[in-house]
Amino acid sequence: MDYRLITVTAFAQNATLLWCEETKKAAVVDPGGDLDSILAVAARQGVSIEKILLTHGHIDHAGGTVELARRLGVPVEGPQRDDGFWLDQLPQQSRMFGFPDYCEAFTPDRWLDDGETVTVGKLTLDVLHTPGHTPGHIVFFHAPSKLAIVGDVLFAGSIGRTDFPGGDHGALIRSIRTKLWPLGDDVEFIPGHGPMSTFGEERRSNPFVADGA
Repeated sequence: MDYRLITVTAFAQNATLLWCEETKKAAVVDPGGDLDSILAVAARQGVSIEKILLTHGHIDHAGGTVELARRLGVPVEGPQRDDGFWLDQLPQQSRMFGFPDYCEAFTPDRWLDDGETVTVGKLTLDVLHTPGHTPGHIVFFHAPSKLAIVGDVLFAGSIGRTDFPGGDHGALIRSIRTKLWPLGDDVEFIPGHGPMSTFGEERRSNPFVADGA
């Protein structure tokens, strides 16, 4: 598997273009906006986007989904269905946060649940339901690459906010400690914002979820 991070929207969100090196089939994870930038990276890498994957329903992660799916004629998979109310509220989120374009509400082609998998070309990614930041938040994990795409669950040195509707601080901490840490200290992760890190580094130094916290 190969991938590129593309920083999008005024919230500096990490959209991820990932692809199967054998088939050159790709997915975009969390296309919050700035779709021309995402498509330009795909063109430079010579890959064909076959689906959109979503970690959760906040606008900086999901705001460009409908337009991108319409442009490319591709399906949307994720998040878990408990985030449906966030996807229904995308127009209100758009107005509230001043996004330049009107964002349409939508229902994904496939809701994802804990323990399921998604495919990209010949790649298989595991799905982990990780509530807390939002109730339907999910994480994508590619075990052979030891790479996780964690959305807004965990950041380098921090954790996701839980003060939005449906947020739950206790659930977030449980998600990190019971779903992410068992994947291994050597797993690298792509957060929804900011630089990459490893689970081991966060277990050592993250003031919110380090082993000694």
